[in-house]
Formats: sequence, C-alpha cells, structure tokens
Amino acid sequence: MSYDSNNIFAKILRGEAPCVPVYEDATTLAFMDLMPQAEGHVLVLPREAAATLPELSDAAARDCIAAVSYTHLTLLTIYSV
Repeated sequence: MSYDSNNIFAKILRGEAPCVPVYEDATTLAFMDLMPQAEGHVLVLPREAAATLPELSDAAARDCIAAVSYTHLTLLTIYSV
C-alpha cells in the first residue's frame, strides 16, 4: 500500500482541511473528531507520511504514542472521567 498525499489526514496536516486541534507539536497533531461516536473523541496523527503504522520510523511511532498518552490524560481531566 502506498501513501496517498491527498488523503484527508494529509490535507489536515498541511492546513488544507479544517480541524479543531487539541494538541500539536513538531511531530504530531491531535484534533477533535468531526463526527465523534463518543464525547471527547480525538484523532492523533503523526506528521511523518506513512500508509500503515509499521511504516513509521521508530521515533515517529514513539512520539505519536506519547501524544496519545498526553492527550488522553488531558481529556480525562477536562471530562472528569
């Protein structure tokens, strides 16, 4: 599977499609899901282009998981879960 640089997530990362960011750093972007199935549903994207998770570099995968953890803890505080 090859990476499609015109997919919706790539467009969001380039600022060509809207999002409501909740966390952002040099290697990741976390934003609210536009059609959430649950309150507080967030998507976390690595900025590194990859079609599948195993295609990410170790550093990008590590940074993405760190962003997931940080975002999760922040949302727990916000939603008092």
